[in-house]
Amino acid sequence: MKFLGLAFIVGIVFAAWACPVQAQQPSEKKITWKSVEFAIVKFNDEAPKSWSMYHTEKKGLLLVRIWKRYLLVNVKDQEVYEIDPQTVKPAGGNVEWSLSEKPSEPLETPDWKARDVGPMEQVSFRLGKNGYVLQLQIPLKANGQPAY
Repeated sequence: MKFLGLAFIVGIVFAAWACPVQAQQPSEKKITWKSVEFAIVKFNDEAPKSWSMYHTEKKGLLLVRIWKRYLLVNVKDQEVYEIDPQTVKPAGGNVEWSLSEKPSEPLETPDWKARDVGPMEQVSFRLGKNGYVLQLQIPLKANGQPAY
């Protein structure tokens, strides 16, 4: 009797090992990123001809579009990720994009600097070791906290 019980348990373990159940990952739905009002973007000390900046409810995460390139900027962790533009969908003046589509490795961003400049927080960093410098000026609330 003990042998049958042990054989049953071994059989279940083997079946679970041989036929793994698909891991159910919750499909993270696309988040609506809203346009950041009164922001300023400079690319090598010049304003790009085409740019947008978006935010979500999570403070310090920004989605920046420069020409046809999208960058996810995590101000708190000082990380920047290049986003596949095919995954970002326009929704009126906003865009839809899911954080689950974030690449695993951030871009190299040396020379990261962040400081308050009056009613704005200025964040600047170099894209790659010898790349261009991107500067973001993000509005602050009256109490000095980031608005986005």
